Amino acid sequence: MSPRPRSFETRIDADDDAVEDGPPSKTSLKAEDRALQDLGAALAGLPSAPRKRLPIDEELRRALEDYNAIRAHGAKKRQRKFLGRLLRQIDTEPLQRAVEAFREGRQADAAALHTVERWREELVAEDEALTRWMAQYPDTDLQHLRTLIRNARRTDHGAHPSERHSRAWRELFKAIRDRLNAATRADGEVH
Repeated sequence: MSPRPRSFETRIDADDDAVEDGPPSKTSLKAEDRALQDLGAALAGLPSAPRKRLPIDEELRRALEDYNAIRAHGAKKRQRKFLGRLLRQIDTEPLQRAVEAFREGRQADAAALHTVERWREELVAEDEALTRWMAQYPDTDLQHLRTLIRNARRTDHGAHPSERHSRAWRELFKAIRDRLNAATRADGEVH
């Protein structure tokens, strides 16, 4: 009986840099390409004002505009790959930071909007919410806020939240948003 063949073992010591000496694997190259293509699509997805402020050359700027103009799936896929090739030639770190900053700003805006909506719902639903509001924001015009709450309650009549689009609800929303924005500018965070 012949000896069993030894199985191939892939033990790499932490000190061994033999793996890094060779060319990068095909899988890692594809992953890098996919990441660059995703970055290109994210850059194209930015609104035009932030996209115009990006530190990119004119060819990449035109390619981003073309990507947004293309509607056909196959053509869009080709343009996405082209964006990846263009991005491979430049330093993408500032572009990644710009996309992340934009996304963080969008998330902060959404969180602030949810805070305003939560306050509005609470102020209309219960009287104790007004007490909590005044404890947090004592310089609020109490009489004006009470009037807005009363008007919103009148138009409520047990309506479903999706049906609450009356002028009183919008005015209350605007008053809360303005006050929270003022508080944010004053101390840097939304309560």
